[in-house]
Amino acid sequence: MKIIKISIITAALLTSFSSCKDFLDVEPGNSVDANTPLNGADDARNRINGLNRLIASPSYYGRNFELYGEVKGGDLTVFSQGRGLDQLYSFNQDAETNNFSGFWSQIYNCIAQTNDVLEKIDQVSGTTKDQYANAEGQLLTLRALFYFDLVRLYGKSYTHDKTSKGVPIITNSASHDTKPARATVDEVYIQILKDLKAGQKLLEGSKTADNGYINYYANLAIQSRVYLTMADYDNAYSTADEIISSNVYSLYANEKWASSWASMYGSESIYELGINEGEADLGTASLGYYLMKRTGGQGGMFYASDYYLNRMKEDNNDVRWAILGNDESSDTRKGAVYKNLGSVNTNTSLPLNSLGDKGNTNNTAVNIKVVRLSEIYLIAAEAVLKKATSNPVKAAELLNAISKRSPNRLPFTAATVNEDAILKEKSKELFGEGHRYWDMIRLNKKITFNDDFQELTIKTRPKEIDRTFEKYILPIPQAEINANPTLKDQQNPGY
Repeated sequence: MKIIKISIITAALLTSFSSCKDFLDVEPGNSVDANTPLNGADDARNRINGLNRLIASPSYYGRNFELYGEVKGGDLTVFSQGRGLDQLYSFNQDAETNNFSGFWSQIYNCIAQTNDVLEKIDQVSGTTKDQYANAEGQLLTLRALFYFDLVRLYGKSYTHDKTSKGVPIITNSASHDTKPARATVDEVYIQILKDLKAGQKLLEGSKTADNGYINYYANLAIQSRVYLTMADYDNAYSTADEIISSNVYSLYANEKWASSWASMYGSESIYELGINEGEADLGTASLGYYLMKRTGGQGGMFYASDYYLNRMKEDNNDVRWAILGNDESSDTRKGAVYKNLGSVNTNTSLPLNSLGDKGNTNNTAVNIKVVRLSEIYLIAAEAVLKKATSNPVKAAELLNAISKRSPNRLPFTAATVNEDAILKEKSKELFGEGHRYWDMIRLNKKITFNDDFQELTIKTRPKEIDRTFEKYILPIPQAEINANPTLKDQQNPGY
């Protein structure tokens, strides 16, 4: 019997937009036949709606990507092993099992969908193509984000070894026999910036908020993330500063910070994925469910670590305590996280009795805030402190704009602002949003895991790691290597 093996990448390319019903329907009747050319800007925007649904799946921004950043970054810990996805915490991963291959398959699926629409736009001729400028700019920006996430998951940090293996780069609808090799980390970043710069130019006419979609400033925000990761502090600061100076977005006042999590498209939301009621409610697969207090045998897979809570305890009046509730370990430990449920008021059944951002009937369909203005302030603070002409006065000013969430702490000054202060504030502000691990890895900081919270014995990683720990990046899934012989000798070290 002849066995045909198709790699995940090739399968994604072959099935790109193969099912309009599965991937594209956002509301009944609001879809386009995938096998026909685009018919105007609305058709292209509808394709982006479908793409946003893929991005919001539990295997990507709907849950796992945020968990990856917080669990592996040491700000989340586990109460008990075996509840779900605790392999993230234990680093119990290899090429065959627990390898979170969903990242590889889902993100490459997103890339395939993106490439398909970009090719359809490219086929449009004459002045008619102008109507697709916004959609093309969005798609190029999203493709850059996809590759940025992939190369961080599967490639060494840019500041660690940019000449090492990254991920395969696919920018067109390749044929069924495509067997792409891994590009270097540096080559992937070159492609990321190429897409971002092209997207920025196309989005010049989109400088107002566009709820649920990428606009000019969302493009700049992703650029600022990328440049910070590359330690290109001058460009990280200039892109972040342009967003802040535009005044299109504004920071939440302290009294509005907590309620912002029960609202859609707030003043800080630069890129927010809309989760539509009754259609994309992730239920027990949602991030909120994994971080809530375990009640009635439900939820409670991860809680805030002691290390995170100790940062918060520097000021008991910090407004960010509002999204933390008691976990199951005691009547006082505020380890449960409710950013993605919108309220700490829960009961033992689903749907939970929480406010959410669409009422209490489907609280787990809370929108996903991918980029917030607070993050941009913190990127700007670090970048302006470290760029060629350091400005600690400006860094302190930017950091204080966020640290004011803690009203009892003294403001930072040019003398007291430093990298550790910015990282600590970033941990407090962006907790649960998936950033901690990437910051610690790009700066090669020690990550300490809270195994002693419940006296866990972890045999698959040490209690403390940094970039010398080979498993700090994921393995290429063995199924993909089997189907794509080009990758046979390109597995990551340690696997």
